[in-house]
Amino acid sequence: MLIALVAISCNNKTADKQLVVQVKNELNFARSEVVSLPPQKLGAFLKGQNKEHLRIRKEGTTNYIRTQWIDYDLDGTDDELLFQAQVAPNAVSKYLFSLDSTQQVPESEVVAYSRLVPERTDDYTWENDKVAFRTYGPTGQKEALEGVPGSTLSSGIDLWLKRTDKSVINKWYSEHLKAPGYYHIDHGEGYDPYHVGASRGTGGIGVFEKDSLYVSKNFTDARTIAAGPLRTVFELDYASWSHYGLKETKRITLDLGSNFSKFEIVYSSEKEVPNITIGITLHQNKGEAKINEELGWFRHWENIDGAHVGEGIVLDPTIVDTAVVHKSNTIDQSNLLIVTKPKGHLTYYAGFAWEKSGQVSKVEDWDKMLLEQSKIIATPLEVQLGE
Repeated sequence: MLIALVAISCNNKTADKQLVVQVKNELNFARSEVVSLPPQKLGAFLKGQNKEHLRIRKEGTTNYIRTQWIDYDLDGTDDELLFQAQVAPNAVSKYLFSLDSTQQVPESEVVAYSRLVPERTDDYTWENDKVAFRTYGPTGQKEALEGVPGSTLSSGIDLWLKRTDKSVINKWYSEHLKAPGYYHIDHGEGYDPYHVGASRGTGGIGVFEKDSLYVSKNFTDARTIAAGPLRTVFELDYASWSHYGLKETKRITLDLGSNFSKFEIVYSSEKEVPNITIGITLHQNKGEAKINEELGWFRHWENIDGAHVGEGIVLDPTIVDTAVVHKSNTIDQSNLLIVTKPKGHLTYYAGFAWEKSGQVSKVEDWDKMLLEQSKIIATPLEVQLGE
């Protein structure tokens, strides 16, 4: 890698050097993605400087863009610097790094964000400018087993259908406390009409054996690692489940600009498990499912309240054993199931797009998004220091 330090005017307002960072897109479509640099790459540039004075702008522009330092293991030392890159098809974008505390980075309500929600039992909810999700915790499990109305016993993944790029989590829960069920009604920003129940929602897992899917209950513990604004990361622990004595920790990541949450699951078991299976609920079996094992994407397309929603899973096709559209007459037991080979860990992407958000208008649009996501996974943006 080549570090380019370019002398520029000081004027008591700007630093005396710049760092040029190149972001390369080898795919044939434009990309807007959060990319990262390890702090070690910036060591010489930041030596003796306050990292909070770092400013980044795209070459040819005057506006500075947002950054985020992230500490994945919460040991007090940053592991990555994040910024959002915009790159044309088969092209390279250059970003100029400088040190200047006098230049302001604009704030925005458009963020990636997540938190535990103790005021609504103990949901864990996450969102960005495109999508929002939630899943359910131990208080919800306890109340569900006690028959408390409105509680949920499920390790499935719920979808909140947004049609605003601004954050809605805090507003919707706050309004729900004043008027229960607020977020089940569309007040102009979207709503939650999506039923999970005992199904997998979009991205819940299980063990599929002899035509039955064994699943965990609600998560037992949650840890927020990063709440945004460019990337939110958190972990969920699950108690031992199934006759295999399977325990798991999910690390879930959602970046600004993406329709897909990244799931990284580490698990162990008392007995060897035959598979780990990822699911998408088929609800009342009225939607359309599609399996593309060759490229590793799997989708469902359905009508909810007169507007279409596409749900999907994308992963490395080499870890897929098989996939099946599993239909059942039992409520919440119809799921599109992606059966993967057990390795002690599993990574996949789960996401959706809602017709009323303006992101898709027909099933072909959703298929294209899934295809592009499979290519993004296989060919990440390349970040280099250079001229």
